Amino acid sequence: MQKVIVKTTKDKGRGLYASELIHDGSIIFEEEPLVSCQYSWNAAYGYLACEYCLHPLETAERNVQRLANDSTILLPLPDCCSVEAKLVNQAKCEGCEVVYCSRDCLDRALKQYHGAICLGTDAQNEQHPVNLLVDFWKKMHYPPETCGIMLFVKIVGMFQQSSDPEGLRKQLLDFVHSSVNEDLRIFHKMLGDKFVQQIEQLYDRFAAAFSVQTNERLNWLTLEAFKSLIALVGTNGQGIGTSSFGDWVKTVSERQLDQQTRQSVDELIDELYNKMDEVVGTFLNNEGSALYAMQSKINHSCTPNAEIVFPKSNHVLALRALRDLAPGEEICISYLDECNLQRSRHSRQKNLREYYLFECQCERCESQIADPDETSEEEEDADDGDEDEDMDDSD
Repeated sequence: MQKVIVKTTKDKGRGLYASELIHDGSIIFEEEPLVSCQYSWNAAYGYLACEYCLHPLETAERNVQRLANDSTILLPLPDCCSVEAKLVNQAKCEGCEVVYCSRDCLDRALKQYHGAICLGTDAQNEQHPVNLLVDFWKKMHYPPETCGIMLFVKIVGMFQQSSDPEGLRKQLLDFVHSSVNEDLRIFHKMLGDKFVQQIEQLYDRFAAAFSVQTNERLNWLTLEAFKSLIALVGTNGQGIGTSSFGDWVKTVSERQLDQQTRQSVDELIDELYNKMDEVVGTFLNNEGSALYAMQSKINHSCTPNAEIVFPKSNHVLALRALRDLAPGEEICISYLDECNLQRSRHSRQKNLREYYLFECQCERCESQIADPDETSEEEEDADDGDEDEDMDDSD
């Protein structure tokens, strides 16, 4: 039974509402994306993930060895690694040798988009138009990444292979897709004046890679349509993170162990995270983004009552309740990560305007409406200035 319904209100537009009592911690729904991809830099740095679903393609032990740059690391409790048993099911595209976690994922990719965009023996050809497109994207979008150019490439493949391209267009148009909010006149950050020239250059490479002007299935992708598509992905794209080591840690934490073993394993985990931090910092996961039809209808709140999780270590998304939800109550998530969510009202509003094109009017923001209009950085600078003045006064 569906636990949610989609409703439209005058103030907030579309939103997701509980249709029954939903208990704290329960999974409200699971959803596969319309399309997903790994970030280009993430892939370039050797983070191994299934091309279709982003499931990890290396064992937890190999994962931590690579991220810590130490091949001597050995993990205890190897049966806690869920990936190892699945590695035997890997499949490769016969044309370009892109790797998938299973034959099923390969078949799905071939059916949806890969048949049209497979580069075959040109996969390693740096001068191939698609590879030039990816390279240009990487030069204009350094880590931390928030969007992947391969999402657009896969959408092209979907249009070329779809038996109903008009239906696919309607699916995309069902997402919020305007690059400018007419009420607030807020330009999407990637489409502001600073990026106009880069976007046009990116479009030229995109159009050349897929012969957009002469392809009857793609000739609707004008420069303006391309900008709207970027805004659509930027506004609706959901980040994905998968990690075989992270999954191992979670499984180990749930395992019943004697006190001595537990202490030893916990100390090892802390040590390994410290080692990885020295080598790669916070970049521990296979990372990518995706478009989800149902998830995109969930509104934001700075006091969310639900959260997005990825329980299957792939691109399958789940919505989990953070507290009991009453029938008829709107379900909200945070569009901001935990760090940004804890910042000042002004900082939160600034982020939401730039990336999601709206002014948040949640209960928390309304209660802080009288707070100073300054970002968290400005607050910190002011605090530092006060400390300097105090030090000067003490001389």
